[in-house]
Amino acid sequence: MSDLPFTLDQLRILKAIAAEGSFKRAADSLYVSQPAVSLQVQNLERQLDVPLFDRGGRRAQLTEAGHLLLSYGEKILTLCQETCRAIEDLQNLQGGTLIIGASQTTGTYLLPRMIGMFRQQYPDVAVQLHVHSTRRTAWSVANGQVDLAIIGGEVPSELQEALKIIPYAEDELALILPALHPLSKIGTIQKDDLYKLQFIALDSQSTIRKVIDQVLTRCGIDTRRLKIEMELNSIEAIKNAVQAGLGASFVSLSAIEKELQMGILHYAKIEEVVVKRMLWVIVNPNRYRSKAAEAFSQEILPAFASPGWGREMEASTPIEADGFKAAAPNSASS
Repeated sequence: MSDLPFTLDQLRILKAIAAEGSFKRAADSLYVSQPAVSLQVQNLERQLDVPLFDRGGRRAQLTEAGHLLLSYGEKILTLCQETCRAIEDLQNLQGGTLIIGASQTTGTYLLPRMIGMFRQQYPDVAVQLHVHSTRRTAWSVANGQVDLAIIGGEVPSELQEALKIIPYAEDELALILPALHPLSKIGTIQKDDLYKLQFIALDSQSTIRKVIDQVLTRCGIDTRRLKIEMELNSIEAIKNAVQAGLGASFVSLSAIEKELQMGILHYAKIEEVVVKRMLWVIVNPNRYRSKAAEAFSQEILPAFASPGWGREMEASTPIEADGFKAAAPNSASS
């Protein structure tokens, strides 16, 4: 190993420069000096005998060789992290790290409650929550950067073979109105009432927006007739806009529990229409699953799941530290 032309520190520096776009910002993110970063890059290029950066522009741009080294370097660093976490597991959850991914709504409203329950039982385990788009979250699971994730959108087609995608729970998307809206005094509104409302919605390309349109269409509602007066990019902004009387919207029930308890928003039931989407747990069955991830899956996930989901989770047998699947008595192979 002593004749390798690079070190792990050099790979970390290369990754930081690529992410930050400059030597200075990379040095700041790593808490080292810029000259130290420059020297490490010079040594790396001399050892490899190839330039890694085009230095003509204002932003540090990787050469073809730089991109190639970065691609393999990220895999090496990920395996190093897995190795450290496998060793930490020997302490039987008296330490270690659990990394959970989530899409926007689940990460904002559902996961904090789940993590709170987990931390009560395992206070010595450090927990990280990464909230991104469904696509980015799925890639993080596939690359081993995240132990497991809960998402509300569709996993990219190119990852569906590599990941275990498990139906987890139904998430109802409620029609919310200002508390003083005339329709808030009616127990159940009619489908045609939807055409009279002014809607505040997420961007038309968002996952939740697409689910809502699909369900409403299946229920015989012409979504083209709905009056979209405003598009906002966050659930919190939408809730505040509805509360201010600017319109109605569909949001996850998990996002409005406090507002309903306080009586500042009204949850309007629609006759013969229930808008729901499926939440999914995704894991990579070919990656090492830490004891912290196992504990979270077995002790926390069931508390929020729909009935019957656990059988499929059990079929996703964990990978032991040596890279082989653990035997799962009386379980079907995945």
